[in-house]
Amino acid sequence: MADTTDTGLPRAIAIAWGMQEAPQRGPSRGLSHERIVEAAIAIADAEGLTAVTMQAVARSLGFTTMSLYRYVSSKDELLLLMQDAASALPKKVTLPSGWRAALREWAQLVRAAFRAHPWILSIPRGQVSVLMPQSTRAADLGLAALEELELDDDEKVGVILSVSQFVGSMVELEQNLAREGAVEFSPEGAELMAEVITAERFPHLQPLVAGGHYVGGSPTAGDGGDGGDESSEVSALVEDEFSFGLELLLSGLEALERSRSAD
Repeated sequence: MADTTDTGLPRAIAIAWGMQEAPQRGPSRGLSHERIVEAAIAIADAEGLTAVTMQAVARSLGFTTMSLYRYVSSKDELLLLMQDAASALPKKVTLPSGWRAALREWAQLVRAAFRAHPWILSIPRGQVSVLMPQSTRAADLGLAALEELELDDDEKVGVILSVSQFVGSMVELEQNLAREGAVEFSPEGAELMAEVITAERFPHLQPLVAGGHYVGGSPTAGDGGDGGDESSEVSALVEDEFSFGLELLLSGLEALERSRSAD
């Protein structure tokens, strides 16, 4: 349960919207909610989310840990503030005309924010997070993309939730694959896999594996062994899957609209 203010609003929401005043007295003068969040984001970007502790943030700012607790009540509260600030979309966004192009552009904007700070996806998203300023703006832009569609309010929310969840999942996959690197094995290894993934046992999957369209394969011929830029290679591999999956969602929404128009 998130800490709340006297109004019942979670403190993280009140802080993010500027409703919670900073302490006016005490040794921590010179700190601010914004400085604390910026410092925490810098640590997460450089060292990962696990490196973000109240002690580490305080040390980076040159203050004591207790000073931070006068501004944020807990690490969980800090994580919510970080998540929202790092999720910011560009200040000026002009969506293209046509709901399909607009929703595609919105998905790419959300994807860019997740890619810039992938640790965002490790922080749970829930009822509090969607009421934060940047989440609210992202939702508003997503709803703007759907304005011309004949959907009720719950359906519109369902669309932007489904698209954003898909985007987040694909960014997570991209990051996981980049960390793992390519799965390569020798021709002997391929033969062993062929003995267990057979057409008799897996009639639909086996042709994909045999054709090299699944996971694993032989080392690239002529590879010097340095691996190259694996992150860029993985991003290129995921790109087609991302585009295909997004088009499936958009086509499904279009088919729903057509079926309703036909009734």
